[in-house]
Amino acid sequence: MQDQATPDRYHRQVRFAPLGESGQRRLLASRVLICGCGALGSVAADLLVRAGVGMVRIVDRDFLEADNLHRQVLFDEADVAAELPKAVAAAQRLRQVNSSIAVEPGVADLTAAANPQNAAGADLIVDGTDNFETRYLINDFAVETGTPWVFGGCIGAEGQALAILPGQTPCLACLIPEPPPPESQPTCETAGVIGPIVTMIASLQAAESLKILSGAMDFVNRRMSVVDLWHGDLKTIGVGRTDDSADCRACSRRDFPWLDGRRGVAAIALCGRNAVQLAPAAPGRISLPELAEKLRRVGRVTGNDYLLRLEVDEFRLTIFADGRTIVSGTSDLAEARAVHARIVGG
Repeated sequence: MQDQATPDRYHRQVRFAPLGESGQRRLLASRVLICGCGALGSVAADLLVRAGVGMVRIVDRDFLEADNLHRQVLFDEADVAAELPKAVAAAQRLRQVNSSIAVEPGVADLTAAANPQNAAGADLIVDGTDNFETRYLINDFAVETGTPWVFGGCIGAEGQALAILPGQTPCLACLIPEPPPPESQPTCETAGVIGPIVTMIASLQAAESLKILSGAMDFVNRRMSVVDLWHGDLKTIGVGRTDDSADCRACSRRDFPWLDGRRGVAAIALCGRNAVQLAPAAPGRISLPELAEKLRRVGRVTGNDYLLRLEVDEFRLTIFADGRTIVSGTSDLAEARAVHARIVGG
């Protein structure tokens, strides 16, 4: 078994009969993609790395801020002060937790162009995202390739988790054919969120992940777990196929518009933040030092190897090497685009 330097690292886990040594060996040989390393993703990543999943790839588009710390367990104040991207700070911490596990950070957005590369070789995908657009992209890829994934979401003190096994269970498009209208959905900004619901939903996601990766498919929960911690309500809801899901555009018709780029957004308001992310018009890398020199004429510029930050007027622009920009100080998509065009240019 891997991890010869500490052969007893997993022995209490191995003694759990439904997992056993054969299940542990399968975990050690597994590869997982975690999409998003904020609240849910950071807890799930921590649990899976500690459990001995052999390779964990973490892809996240965002950087750390102080208001992340009440629910994002991998990070501390020093990470915030260093202005580190979440994926980088998470990888540093996880390598200290379990040095025998391969942890691969990716500071990037999950897009139709980037997702296949990020998900290549993954045995499982864990949802740590905060928007339905990215979840539909994950679902399209999962159904198209037959890759299991575990959905999770929470707001306030409520949350849901569901394992999706392509070809065996309904997919996200079966259950929710179209993204809910933004105005109908509460966000972390409008409804808040408490740390315990994050930990509970991510733990449910991690448990289903361990079942799938260890080959214990008979134990995978085919029902959606729904939790309301404030009112003490825990239940599961059946999500069997219906007449509508029988004609699912993904499962039945093999139509994947989010994966092939026919659907998606170039600008998105970030959950729980007065901020908007703007995607570049075309993929590619930019020179942060050259851009920093240009922007110093406009306002105060700070940064590191992964991003640079410009503060001007009431806005703060965080620009990543892949060309993405997060405009803080507004949640209006049009205003964010205008600010970016005026200050950064095309």
